[in-house]
Amino acid sequence: MRSFILGSILALVVQFSMGQKTVREEYILIYKDMAISEMKRTGVPASITLAQGILESDGGNSKLAKEANNHFGIKCHADWTGQKIYHDDDHKGECFRVYDSPEESFRDHSDFLAQRERYAFLFQLEPTDYKGWSKGLKTAGYATARNYDNLLIKIIESHQLYLYDQGVTPGKILATYKDSEPQKQKTSDQGNKSKAQQKMNYPGATVVDLHSLKGGQINRIDYVVAQTGDTWQSLTKKHNKMPWELYRYNDISREMSAEIITGQVIYLQPKRRKADREFRFHTVSEGESMWSISQKYGIRLKRLYKMNRMAPDIEPEVGQSIFLRKKKPAND
Repeated sequence: MRSFILGSILALVVQFSMGQKTVREEYILIYKDMAISEMKRTGVPASITLAQGILESDGGNSKLAKEANNHFGIKCHADWTGQKIYHDDDHKGECFRVYDSPEESFRDHSDFLAQRERYAFLFQLEPTDYKGWSKGLKTAGYATARNYDNLLIKIIESHQLYLYDQGVTPGKILATYKDSEPQKQKTSDQGNKSKAQQKMNYPGATVVDLHSLKGGQINRIDYVVAQTGDTWQSLTKKHNKMPWELYRYNDISREMSAEIITGQVIYLQPKRRKADREFRFHTVSEGESMWSISQKYGIRLKRLYKMNRMAPDIEPEVGQSIFLRKKKPAND
């Protein structure tokens, strides 16, 4: 009950402060501990629980989630003796279960899978086989969507939820520069370099948030995470790129390029004009720059500035909302 109360308070604070619908990353933050607890209790992978919760409840924003604490779209069935709510789904006015709390919904979801024979084969799979679980849920008829398995897999991989199944907590790697001031450059024209160039190359922090610690895709763009000893030259050679490509893909001036820091995201393809559709805004945290935000979401730095009507020599303030998919309104 205590964890539920804390989770509920956190959810209310987030929604009040941001003034918008709960996004997927916030849903994960609020409910990950419940999913992990249920995984330990019943064996249902935490990644599957979170992905189903996100998909079935629209990230906690569905009518069933808000009015009935039903995060998994579980219908009444003949054995349900609790409260009920009626909602149009595959048919009009279908009966769904009502829970006293999200925690009760998460627990019933695990029991629903563990106690029904048609899902029994899933518990024979490896606990880290999220793809097998996703395909199995579709085969067993958990939902009628033809691509239900692919939808779950996409959510899991987009947010690296499978790390929870492995006992790893996807967190943040903050690779900060040793000196708070830009290092002196040996080039003769240092004095002519703009503030924007200096800030671009010394952003303060590079963030890898809920992404693979080795590499993968962000915004459908291939990336790697810099390891100890990596340099722009070694990565260029390793990934068979032209000398200029990695600089351009990562919005780094070749003449002003800083030393690569362990944990830094390095894109191997051009970044895009806007973020993935699930990310509409970003709230700036301490130490973040426009460059680090552009790296986090795979957006071209120049485009990010333009989208937010900001001059290229301006850095965002802590708490500022950065538009990631559409241009900021002129009167905002």
